[in-house]
Amino acid sequence: MMFNRIKLLTVVFTLFIGQWSFAQIDLKRLRAKPDTNLVDAPKSPVSNINQVIVPIPKLALEVDYWKHWTKLGLNLNQAYFNKHWNAGGVNSIAILGTGWHKSEYNKNNFNFTTELDLRYGRIQNDFLDREAQTLSKKNIDRIFWDNKLAYKLSQSWAVYVSFTFESQFDAGYTYTRDVNGAEIVDTIKTNFMAPGYFTESFGLEYKPDNTFSLRLGTGTARQTLILDDRIRPLTGEQYFRKNGRYLDANDPSKGESTFGVESGRSFRNDLAFQLTANLDRNLSKNLHLKSRYNLFADYTDLGDPAHRLDAVLTAKVTSLVNVSLTGIVVYNSLEQPGVQVSQALALGILYSLPR
Repeated sequence: MMFNRIKLLTVVFTLFIGQWSFAQIDLKRLRAKPDTNLVDAPKSPVSNINQVIVPIPKLALEVDYWKHWTKLGLNLNQAYFNKHWNAGGVNSIAILGTGWHKSEYNKNNFNFTTELDLRYGRIQNDFLDREAQTLSKKNIDRIFWDNKLAYKLSQSWAVYVSFTFESQFDAGYTYTRDVNGAEIVDTIKTNFMAPGYFTESFGLEYKPDNTFSLRLGTGTARQTLILDDRIRPLTGEQYFRKNGRYLDANDPSKGESTFGVESGRSFRNDLAFQLTANLDRNLSKNLHLKSRYNLFADYTDLGDPAHRLDAVLTAKVTSLVNVSLTGIVVYNSLEQPGVQVSQALALGILYSLPR
């Protein structure tokens, strides 16, 4: 009996708890949620902005593989002594014009360089003395044009082919004086394309940096042309008609040889080994040295090569004014048996591009 009462109380308690929990759940569902939007929220300004697509222009960016340099110069030298000056001296005036241009193309392992060097100057002594009757003479005259195409084999070595042209602008003479003491032209010695040189070369180039290069032209050909009939070498008969005697009394057929060109001809071709060294370097902030040395050894006579050294030392005074010292040393037994030397010191104006 006692057990049945306990069981009945348990059932009643369980039903009471379940009904109370159910009532609690229903009340939560029926509860009204408070409105948190007491005022209207402002609209975001971003929503009023229209999307605008801004076109991006295509930038025409191109790589320029070329570099160019140009220098134009004018040098003037002058000396004056009045009639009371007793220490000796000659009134003189000299003018020299120079033009230099270089263009260089570099892409991957290919390099092309062209360089043009033009120089022409004249000098006249006793230019204020009418009684002296002196003539104006050229003191420097040069046309030099060099072209080189190279392909790099390593950081410092390349294989190259080159083409070079050399000549002068004007005629060069020897001078004498007539019976009245006036200076007159005696003999023409050189002229444009008399001689003129064309040189083609193939070989290796050593270039450790941008200021120095050394070419070893194992396969080199040079053509020498004399296109002025007044300079062309005479045959034995022509020499006799002009001078009234034979060049060699023992061999009347023997004629002249001028710049290596044989008598009666105007063309000569040589196969040779050529070595060319170029130096173009700033020694200090305002001091620059540019030099070129060329050795030309004919394969038929390697023991007597021709040498030429050109050097220009330039000191910058201002951005335009400079002082230059120029030197040329030449040895070519086909032209002269001895060493030829030329030197000039000048003050002038030099305009360089790019600035």
